[in-house]
Amino acid sequence: MSAGDLQSDLDVTFFVPCLNEEAHVVPTLQTIERAAARAGCTYEVIVWDDHSTDATPRLVGEYAAARPDLNLRLERNERTLGLARNYVDGAFAGRGKWYKIVNGDNAETEEDLVAILSRRGTADIVIPYFSEDGRVAGRRLLSAVFTALVNTLSGLRLRYYNGAVLHLRYNVMRWHSDTYGFAYQAEILVRLLGEGATWVEVPIRHVEAGGRVSKALTVKNLLSVGHSLLQILLRRLRRFLFKV
Repeated sequence: MSAGDLQSDLDVTFFVPCLNEEAHVVPTLQTIERAAARAGCTYEVIVWDDHSTDATPRLVGEYAAARPDLNLRLERNERTLGLARNYVDGAFAGRGKWYKIVNGDNAETEEDLVAILSRRGTADIVIPYFSEDGRVAGRRLLSAVFTALVNTLSGLRLRYYNGAVLHLRYNVMRWHSDTYGFAYQAEILVRLLGEGATWVEVPIRHVEAGGRVSKALTVKNLLSVGHSLLQILLRRLRRFLFKV
């Protein structure tokens, strides 16, 4: 099956991952509605609840009940599986030609979503990067180091690898990574660009979600990121040695 064979009766599948986002999930859904209307796209929203222990599932259910015209559904995990796993599962569950993650913390502004959605069809991948970065200095430094490492190992020159990328949904299904950590998007991007996918970068602003603590610096995630970086290097070496 090729991308052209994939049956897509909607323009975009919005994948909204949530883990205890009761304070943010409804504003996130409202932002998606407004942005999709402005971008002129047909769409569905899949809220993927990763075993929340707060009111997130109830609030999503109430929102869906109050908006029967909205193509919204809730998927719930019986245990926490992690963002990377849910991201791939969401692609298989969707129906849109395009696939866009919108995190449930409402960190993406309406304007930024419109800017990204408006570029659909201009390339296989629309990659956002921060033209204005409101994160604390430590997180900016960590992100810069990670980006430099991926660029060095892959031979690419992207500005950012961990953003809320707009993909052809088929590509996520076909070329997804096997990592469970935060570097899953970097693996997908490097692999797709190695396969000849076209891409365009779009500047956005970062909105810091108040009161949030980064989950990046955990032993489990650092090990997973190390695995992803090794995979990226090995894939480059394989292409160089075997021309595949």
